[in-house]
Amino acid sequence: MTNFNFAVTSGVFPKFEPSIAVNLLLPQVMIAVAVDNTSGVPLIGLYRSLDGGANWSNQSLPLPPGFTGAEAPVVAYGFPNTFVVTSHCFPGETDGTTVIYKSVDNGTSFGSPVIVNSGYGTYINNDETNVIIDVGQSSPYLGNIYVSYNHQFNVDNGGSSTAFFSRSQDGGITWNQPIVLSSIADQVERPDVAFDLTGNVYGAWITTNLPSRFMVRLSRDGGSSFGNAVLVSLVTPVPTVLPVTGYAFRVLTFANVSTDRSSGQFSGRAYAVWQDFRQGYSDILMSFSDDTGTTWSDPLSITGAPAGSQNFFPAIDVDPLLGVVNIIYYSNQIDGFLLDVYVARSINGGQNFTNTRITNTSFSPNAGSPTPVTVIGDYIDIISVPPGGYIGVWTDTSTGAQNIVAGYSNIVIT
Repeated sequence: MTNFNFAVTSGVFPKFEPSIAVNLLLPQVMIAVAVDNTSGVPLIGLYRSLDGGANWSNQSLPLPPGFTGAEAPVVAYGFPNTFVVTSHCFPGETDGTTVIYKSVDNGTSFGSPVIVNSGYGTYINNDETNVIIDVGQSSPYLGNIYVSYNHQFNVDNGGSSTAFFSRSQDGGITWNQPIVLSSIADQVERPDVAFDLTGNVYGAWITTNLPSRFMVRLSRDGGSSFGNAVLVSLVTPVPTVLPVTGYAFRVLTFANVSTDRSSGQFSGRAYAVWQDFRQGYSDILMSFSDDTGTTWSDPLSITGAPAGSQNFFPAIDVDPLLGVVNIIYYSNQIDGFLLDVYVARSINGGQNFTNTRITNTSFSPNAGSPTPVTVIGDYIDIISVPPGGYIGVWTDTSTGAQNIVAGYSNIVIT
C-alpha cells in the first residue's frame, strides 16, 4: 500500500502547520495536530487515529487562562503510551508563550497546559515550537522532554530572535532553566532538536541574517549543557514568496535534524535537511555527520526534481528499526504551479534517494480564494511507522479549503 491518502480534517475553515506522532509500540495509534480555525479563532486541533490513519476523531486543546489563540503546534511520542503537544499561545499579538500538553493514555485525554516559557508583551515572544521525547533505545535520559522555540525579543523595537532550548526531566511537570543555543548577534527562525541512540542531543537552527548558516550544537549530558556551535553548511535562503506567478504564501527556511537509531550500517549518523536557493530555485539539500556533529558532509540535493521547480517545507524522520531515511516536501514540479507532496527515501545512509509523489491529486495553494493566499502554514511533517513504513501530513486544498491530509505507506524498501 502506497500513495494512499487519508482526510484528517474537513470543512471550510483553514487548518495548517500539521505535525504527527506514532506510538512505536502500537503503531496503529497516531496523533496529529494543526492550527484549526473552525471555532473562528486559531486553536490547536488534535486528531486521533486508532487504525493507522484511516479514520480520525478530532477535538481542540484548551487555551491557558487569559489567552485568546494558539499556533505552531508539534506533537511527539514517548514510551509507553505518552503523547505531548507544544504550541505558541497568545492574547492578541503579544505575550507569546510556549506551552505543553500531555497525555498518558494514548491521546484519549490531555492534561491542562503547562507553561514552558512565558512571553511578556512585545518584550518577549516565544514562538515556532518544536518538541521531542527521548526514546533512544540505549539512552540513559529516556523520557526526557526537549522543547525548542524561537525566542523573539523587543519585537516592535528593532529586536531580534535566538534559538532557545528547554528540558523537563519529570515528564513535563517542571522545566529547567532554558539554554540559549544561538548567538545574540544572529537572528534565527524555528530551531529543531533530535536525539540519538545513546541520548546525545542535537540542537539545530538556521540564521536568517547574512551569511545564512545551518548551525548545530551537541549535548552529551541529556540537554544539561551544549558544546560549541558547528557549521553544517552555508545556506542560500529561499525568497519569502517563491518566484512563481500566482504565489503569495510565505516560505520560511527552517532547520530539520534527525538521527539513525537503528543497529544497521549507518547507526549513529545524524542528518541535517533544509531548503536552499543556491541554484536559483528552491531545492531540498541534506548533509550528514558520522562523528556526532563534529564534521558534516558536503550538501547534496535529495529530490531529483527538474531544474527551476520549487521544492520546499522539508521534514525528516529516520526509521528507528531499519534506519530508512524519510524526507517529505512540497513540490510544483509537475506543472510549475500546482502543488504535490513527495517523499524521498534512502536505505543506504543518504547516498541515494528514491522520490515518490504521495499526493493523489495536485492542488492549488490558493484553493477557492479569488486572490493568492498569504499563508499555507510554515511546515509539514513525516514520522516513521516501523518497520519500514511512514505517514506524512500536509495542508491540502483539494476540497477547496485548507485541510490536513495524511499520506501513508507500509512498503519496506530494500
